[in-house]
Amino acid sequence: MKQFTSKELRNTWKEFYKERGHVDVGAVSLVSDGSTGVMFNVAGMQPLMPYLLGQKHPMGVRLCNVQGCVRTNDIDSVGDKSHVTFFEMMGSWSLGDYFKEERCKWSYELLTQVFGFDRDHLAATVFEGDENAPRDEEGAKCRIDSGFKPENIYYLPAEDNWWGLEYGPCGPDSEMFYIADVPDCGPDCGPGCSCGKYTELGNDVFMQYEKHKDGHLTPLAKKNVDTGWGLERNLAFLNGTKDVYKTDLFASVIAFIEKISGKKYDNDDEMTRSMRVLADHMRTSVMLIGDEARLTPSNGGAGYVLRRLIRRAVRHGRILGLTTENLLDIAKIFIDEVYSDSYPNLVTNREFVLKELKKEIDRFTATLENGMKEFKKILDAVLASSGKVISGKDAFYLYDTFGFPLELTVEMADEKGLSVDEEGFGKSMEEQKKKARDNASFSLKSSSDDLAVFASLDEAVISEFTGYEKIEDSGKVVAIGTDVLIDEAGEGLECIIVTDRTPFYATMGGQKGDFGSINAGTFEFEVKDTVKIDGGRVGHVGIVKSGKVKKGDTVTLSVDPANRTATCMNHSATHLLQKALQTVLGDEVKQQGSYQDGERTRFDFSFSRAVTAEELGRVEDLVNEKIMEDIPVVTDVMSIDEAKKSGAMALFGEKYGEVVRVVKMGDFSKELCGGTHVKKTGDIHAFKIMSESGIAAGVRRVEGLTGVRVLTYYKDIEETLKTAASVLKSTPSDVVGRIEKLRDEVKALSSELESIKSKAAKDAMGDVMDKVTDVKGVKFLAVSVPDVDMNGLRDLGDQLKDKLGDGVILLASSAGGKVNLVAMATDGAMGKGAHAGNLIKGIAGLVGGGGGGRPNMAQAGGKDPSGIDKALSQAVDVLSGQIG
Repeated sequence: MKQFTSKELRNTWKEFYKERGHVDVGAVSLVSDGSTGVMFNVAGMQPLMPYLLGQKHPMGVRLCNVQGCVRTNDIDSVGDKSHVTFFEMMGSWSLGDYFKEERCKWSYELLTQVFGFDRDHLAATVFEGDENAPRDEEGAKCRIDSGFKPENIYYLPAEDNWWGLEYGPCGPDSEMFYIADVPDCGPDCGPGCSCGKYTELGNDVFMQYEKHKDGHLTPLAKKNVDTGWGLERNLAFLNGTKDVYKTDLFASVIAFIEKISGKKYDNDDEMTRSMRVLADHMRTSVMLIGDEARLTPSNGGAGYVLRRLIRRAVRHGRILGLTTENLLDIAKIFIDEVYSDSYPNLVTNREFVLKELKKEIDRFTATLENGMKEFKKILDAVLASSGKVISGKDAFYLYDTFGFPLELTVEMADEKGLSVDEEGFGKSMEEQKKKARDNASFSLKSSSDDLAVFASLDEAVISEFTGYEKIEDSGKVVAIGTDVLIDEAGEGLECIIVTDRTPFYATMGGQKGDFGSINAGTFEFEVKDTVKIDGGRVGHVGIVKSGKVKKGDTVTLSVDPANRTATCMNHSATHLLQKALQTVLGDEVKQQGSYQDGERTRFDFSFSRAVTAEELGRVEDLVNEKIMEDIPVVTDVMSIDEAKKSGAMALFGEKYGEVVRVVKMGDFSKELCGGTHVKKTGDIHAFKIMSESGIAAGVRRVEGLTGVRVLTYYKDIEETLKTAASVLKSTPSDVVGRIEKLRDEVKALSSELESIKSKAAKDAMGDVMDKVTDVKGVKFLAVSVPDVDMNGLRDLGDQLKDKLGDGVILLASSAGGKVNLVAMATDGAMGKGAHAGNLIKGIAGLVGGGGGGRPNMAQAGGKDPSGIDKALSQAVDVLSGQIG
């Protein structure tokens, strides 16, 4: 094998393919444009997907490049020899030009003549075939004809050697491997085996079929080839190592960390892991901030991933004893030495990168300090109420708002003798995920199969949108579709109608599509939704209510006027809301999404904490102030460059055309927006914030009402207040005082009830100290107490522990048809091997439940009270097994 520097390997790859008629298309931004549904470019082929799927590439049919990628789905694996979050893919493509013969020949030439691998150590895999597609004999033959030994060709199933999407272009792939001079690990040893004998070098994908919606395959008229080789992995291998951190991409950074920390790479597993995580995360952070997108840390989307990378780097830097300046020095090494030639954007953006890194490192330090203050508030509240558990909701609040990992909260709580409701934390996390899923854009049918049928229309068939000026217009039906294109649709049929002109706004940019009707003398069509269709078309989704609509019909399209007016009010209010939030909360506020229909407005934005009631009041007041000023809402059409120069706010990741609409509300708000709006802010009438909540880590949501719905809301509040006053036998003005009086009475009664319950529990238990047994020198008290809840059992356990002195306590109770179990172990008992959590685990199944906890305290619930006696008896054996 020949040795290469990273620079030599990049240039060698591109020159090899340019000599064979390929054009270097260059690399695109690491931050995805959103068309593939992911935040970053995660594969070399990703930016070329439109061309692999049929679009004509402006630079030809033979392409190559080296593309930077970011992938963080396995971030927890970073720290070993091979995992990284930023990597480079060396790629080449044939778009309907050459196929397997040339591809296999060039791959073999690259392996043997350029990289210096010998034939005996090369293997390749090909598709073994299945019920959908035949065995790839052509691929195997091409590999052998190119120079691979027949005995080194392996047939593997579709899960290893097939590429394809849900439907569309697909086909077999063929991977190339280096065979190490070590014995087989077993009879099934081969490529893909985890024993390390076979190292993957590259992959060729042969897109030769089209998969249809019913699952069957047909040959493609124009076949494509996608080739991808990982630069880091091949660079390491060519230089005689499987550790990518020993290549020239990381060597100078690792040497710097060794010098500053006084630790030696490869001497200590934990320190080496921290070195790798620090080097990798700083590299990826530098790449993302210095990218053409100039990504900055935030609390949502790609910016949140960047924030997490930097903060993980800081934590591992602290483990190694590195300061903020040391971390910035690492960034300078990557910018000035490692990537100065290959990624010139880093040099151009050098000061910006360093400034953003320092700002985030400083912010993280402040965040930790603020989080500690908030933890102390929660801790003090729990202790003041004589509680024993930090709620899952509070633990999640620390995690969501301050970035506190759950394990950090558990550790700090344990130091104060408290536990954390981890199950409750999990529920709060799931609620957040559900909110995030609900936050998906409202694009009914916009990505469904129903819209794909319109792709075959002539490019000249487009829809002219006239809805900025009118809500009723005439047009001609140019297409009708269900799951296929049809020429006519009869009564009762659900379908999508496309016209050449329409006043209907299609769901886009957060604004929900219009509904209404399409009519002619021969039919009536109810429009339930309006969607955007690729190619500049608008689809009217609905049902034929009567008659028959035909392609070519001239029709009248009527938007529901009340819904459009209400939607315009909500959309314009959203613009005022965004600016008001930025004015009150600061520049950290950045739009993460929005939604407007005729009922409400919803605005999602990045912010690091919950917005206070006082701040929300100021935001609401500011919006209503601008509504009362009755500011004209002016829309200007200009080039995208002119819009950006004018200071108009744009949403990163949103695709804008060369010509855009800029919506301006005096000097207060200016945004790029293609939606529909009121003519002046006074048309909104009124604005009311209904809720503020967190929907994802660092992303907040505000929902609000406008116009008549605000009046309806206050009328409902008034009626509720009158009803409450009636129930309380009070007047609306005295309701608060009456409730305060009742609250004090309930508090006194609750305290009295707790005292009664505590005395009853003690009385029911009686004097149980005579039930203490000895288990291998450890005192053990296991008793059942009737009708005591979990809090009561914990209190009893604390009291008995004081009486017992040193040992293990196990309490069980049947309450309300359910079982509560609590176990406690003193320090002396734990020193002899006792573990309350494992004790609970060992017996909980006998009462139809499960649970566990820490060595000193654990609890569990169950559904079968009949198993309590058996569980208490079994506990003796479990504890005996723990004691040495």
